[in-house]
Amino acid sequence: MSVKIPQSLRTLLEDKAYGHVVTFNAQSKPELMMVRMDVEGDELLLNTAERRRKPDNIRRDPRVIVSVQDRNHPQAYAVFHGEARVTAGAEAHINRLVKRFLGIEKYPYRRPTEKRLIVRIEVDRISGMGVYRLGAAGESRVGTCDFWDF
Repeated sequence: MSVKIPQSLRTLLEDKAYGHVVTFNAQSKPELMMVRMDVEGDELLLNTAERRRKPDNIRRDPRVIVSVQDRNHPQAYAVFHGEARVTAGAEAHINRLVKRFLGIEKYPYRRPTEKRLIVRIEVDRISGMGVYRLGAAGESRVGTCDFWDF
C-alpha cells in the first residue's frame, strides 16, 4: 500500500536532492547508485537510460530503497522503501533536472542513440531523521521521526 509523501519531504525532493538508490541485481545482491531525485504526486522520480543497470535491475525486481539527505541540514535524511517501474518519455524530464541541478537548459551528456527513461517509485514506507524547531528562538534540533512529518 502506498503512502502519502508529506509536504516537508516534498519540499526536500523539489530542491537539489541527490538520492542513493538501492536496486537488486540478478543474483539478488544490492547495487547502490547516486542519482538526482524528483517527485511527482506521491511518486519519487529519477532519470536514467536504457542499457544501464538500474532499469534492468528494476524490471527484474522492482524493490528499491532510496536515501535522500537534506543539503541544508546534513544530519537530516529520509529513507523511502517502495516498488519502481520504468517508463519512457523522459526527454523533457532530464532537461528539467539539469536546469534545477546544473543551471543549464539542456542535458549535455546525451549520446545520439540514447533512450532516456523515468523510474517512478511508489513509496510504501518512509523513515529517517528530521529537523524540528524548539523554543521561541527557533533553535533547531535533529531527531527521529517515523514519517518525517514534523
